[in-house]
This record gives sequence, C-alpha cells and structure tokens, in this order.
Amino acid sequence: MQYTMNQQKSPILLAPGPTEVDPVVLNAMSTGAESHFAQPFADTFGETLTMLRTLFQSQDPRAQPFVIGGSGSLGWDFVATNFIEPGERVLCLSTGFFSDAFAECISTYGALTNKLTVPLGAAHDLEVVERELRTAKYKALVATHVETSTGVLTPLKPLSDLIKRVSPETLFIVDGVASIGAEEFYFDEWEIDVVATGSQKALSCPPGLSILMVSALALEVALARKAPPASWYASLSRWLPIMQSYEKKEVKYFATPPTQLVHALHAVLTGIVSQPLEQRFRQHREKSDQVKKAIRELGLTQLVVHPQYEANGLTAFWLPSGLEAKEFLATMALKGFVISGGMHKTLGQKYVRFGHMGYSVVSEPTKHIDKGVQVVRESIMEFYTSRLRESTVTTQVNVDYEHSVCSDLWQIDGQKVLDLGIEVL
Repeated sequence: MQYTMNQQKSPILLAPGPTEVDPVVLNAMSTGAESHFAQPFADTFGETLTMLRTLFQSQDPRAQPFVIGGSGSLGWDFVATNFIEPGERVLCLSTGFFSDAFAECISTYGALTNKLTVPLGAAHDLEVVERELRTAKYKALVATHVETSTGVLTPLKPLSDLIKRVSPETLFIVDGVASIGAEEFYFDEWEIDVVATGSQKALSCPPGLSILMVSALALEVALARKAPPASWYASLSRWLPIMQSYEKKEVKYFATPPTQLVHALHAVLTGIVSQPLEQRFRQHREKSDQVKKAIRELGLTQLVVHPQYEANGLTAFWLPSGLEAKEFLATMALKGFVISGGMHKTLGQKYVRFGHMGYSVVSEPTKHIDKGVQVVRESIMEFYTSRLRESTVTTQVNVDYEHSVCSDLWQIDGQKVLDLGIEVL
C-alpha cells in the first residue's frame, strides 16, 4: 500500500514536537490490518527493539528496551510505578514545565519528591545538587535532558559522575523525550539507569509510542520492589517478558501493540542506524547554530541564559516588546509554517519555540529549517516595519528581506530596536 500525500498543501511543522515525518515512514505505516500474533510483525518488532539498543548506545545484553503504546508521558508513569516505592525520596531537577510535570507524576504515586528549581532559562549548579544529595538518602535523581518549554539542556555526564561519587545507590533517571535522536546520548557510558522518550520529536515518528531503555540494575530494583506497581498497564513485570520475547522474534501477549506505529518506528530506526550517530548529532548542531545565529542577527535573545546549556533540537526566544506569541504564530502560519508558543504561566505570550529536530534537519533537500528561518526573519521585520510606521518616525522605509542584517539601533517611541536592514529613503 502506498501512502499518498494530501493534495491540499499543509503548513510545515517546526514545533518542538510533533515533527514532520519522512514520507518513507508514512509509507511504512500504511499497512493493511495485521495481527500482532503474526510472525512478520514479530520480526519487525524484534528488529525495532534491537535497533533501539544502537540508538541509545547500549551494548549491555542485560539492559532492556521497551516500546509501549501511549504518549511519551506514559514513560513518567512507568518510572513512577516501577522504580520508586511509596515513601521513597526522589530528587527532581526542575528546569521548566515538563520537568515539573514529571515531578508531579512521581509524587502522584506516593514518592517524596524534593524539587530543586532554577530561574527561567538556567541550568542547575552541580555544587547545589551535590549538597542536596548529601542531605538525605535518595532512591532516584530525575533530570530532564532537554526541557522542551525553555530549550535548556542539562549535561548528563557530569550529573552521572556526581551521583556515582556522592550517592552511588541512587538511580539516575532521565526524561529524554526532546533529546533522543538530536543530542549526544550514551546510555552505558554515562551509567544511566532509565531513559524515557517518545516517538514524535527528534525521532520524527508519529505520536503514540512510549519508548524506554532500562539498565540491568534498574530492572533488578523494579522486580524486587516490596509494594506491587500502582499501575496495571504500566507494570514493568507485565511488559518485560513481552519485550524479551518480541526481541527474540517470538510472539507473547499482554496488551495489543499499535502495529502500524511499530512499522513506522522500524522505518525511522532503519534510517537512523544506517549512518553513524555522530553524523546525526552533527547535523543537529549545525542547524541549531544556524537558527540561533539568525535569532541573534534579529536582535533577539534566547531564554537559555548560558550558551553551554542550549539544546540542539529547539530554540526558545523572546519576542520584541509589543509583539505577542499568538500574533507572531498567526503570521508564521499565514506564511506556511507552524512553530510553538511559550509554556509559562505568566510569560507564555512573550516567547516562542522553534523546533529544529528529526526529519526536517536530516533531510537536507526539504530545506525546512532554511525556509523556516527566512519566514521568522520576514515576520519579525514586518513587525518592526509596522512599529516604524506607527511611531513618531515619519520617514518612508524600504525592507530588503533577502539581505537583511543587523546594524544600527533605532529609537521607536523611545524604545531601542535593531535596524534589520531597513533603509531610510
């Protein structure tokens, strides 16, 4: 069965998830009805699980990948109900909306969460984390590798080293929903115990799969827990034999897997493992640099305070004063591109998030990122032009979108803005 693109032109999706999907992947999932007991599906699922080991860079045969039908957020429930028992302490490093939600999920299952917070756009000071780790016995430390709401990247290797030095009995649990497939990630080398991700971000697979990698130690912890898991569907003890069986290409049943989505993930991973992972990481770094350079040239600033904590899969940036996210997003949509607004209780309308991950990055002929950057530039310049016309400046302006560069500062109604290649005639 061949996938056929809708004749009506759709806008290009440059949100930080979901992302554009390769037509090859769409074709792969355009299968007829298929039994999850059929051997061809077992073969596909088994190969998919094995390729996940390559994606996560894990060669430990005792570790286990999981693919479960559900949102990426299902991974939070999987973590909370299997690796942490009621009353146990968990140190949660908050860097924004999603890391806060992960902490809330964990506490829902009865854990005693201690949330370390930082100012918006900042990352955690390891000395502060170390002091906290020394104050109590923590069952787990939970970190969000890339905080989708802010674009903050949390370096994992230094955290892992800290945990092994200060509190080696503490499990290291990572939310990799916005990082896996875009950021360097070494499951074995960094001694990570659990990482949870989803299908719809840098992997560029349609939404609907919760994907995890679990270390041998974490498996032992989950299987030895005293209290039974507080979830039936997210129970590791139920899913583990299913994953082990399918990875051997043998059918075993607990709950029906989403067969078409497994085919899609198989196609995605086949493409990813066909080239060195470092090449994929480099492509994301280069496109990230391109977007961030354009934002700087527009006179705008990112939410991320320090460059070493900038994610490679998205850029969150503050809009000019007087321009709200809903207005900017509407302008972008009219030009054929969809990005995302901010996710903050009081500042959400003040910034937007541009996603540059997955298919739109690695499929260079599509030029999604290049075109998206140009539309951001045009939209910002149109706003500045309108401000000039509305201001006390009465000179005629001519905007050269194609060759815009930052130069001098203008005063518009007493506010400084950058002259983005706007010529006064």
